[in-house]
Amino acid sequence: MKQDITRGRFITLEGGEGAGKSTALDYLCARLEQAGIRVLRTREPGGTAVGEKVRTLLLDPDHSGMHADTELLLMFAARAQHLHEVILPALEHGEWVICDRFTDATYAYQGGGRGIDVRRIGLLEDWVQQGLQPDTTLLFDLPVAQGLERAGQRGALDRFEQEQQDFFTRVRDAYLARAAQYPERFRIVDAGRELEAVQQQLIVIIDGWLEEARCSPG
Repeated sequence: MKQDITRGRFITLEGGEGAGKSTALDYLCARLEQAGIRVLRTREPGGTAVGEKVRTLLLDPDHSGMHADTELLLMFAARAQHLHEVILPALEHGEWVICDRFTDATYAYQGGGRGIDVRRIGLLEDWVQQGLQPDTTLLFDLPVAQGLERAGQRGALDRFEQEQQDFFTRVRDAYLARAAQYPERFRIVDAGRELEAVQQQLIVIIDGWLEEARCSPG
């Protein structure tokens, strides 16, 4: 039975390589749509025609010499377009936006992985987002070696996937630090478990969202 739930939310999925975010995104969207939620699914970098071209640049292994500052600025350039063209209009129309990666990924990959000062990332975040933050961020966490093994089974590796294991260890550490810093926003999902066990964790989270939405005015 579909429910009359009109309050929109901004939900982001984060995690390292091989964490299963794409599969989880499919599952989340399907469950929410079954409950009568209007869902817009998107991703970063990407989500717009401009953003997808930037994504191609960022992931192309031929651009292995890209400077970390260039990478950071391209991420936020794509994000600015994504926000104005897709995310903000959808939220204004009451849709639930489910996004595969957002700014926490920048703190993890460019901050933790590349070593860029988080204060510099914060300046760009303030400029581009004007205070906008996700309502909830799901962090799909698993051991680095397990994630890289999964990612390696998908085929050719992109520019990020070709990094060394210590890079991804820094990424994971940065993600967990973000979750500890913002516990009211983050929910950590044990992504190292079997698919059914991961989905059971998601069911609990989704049920909580739906209950909150039913109890919220408008």
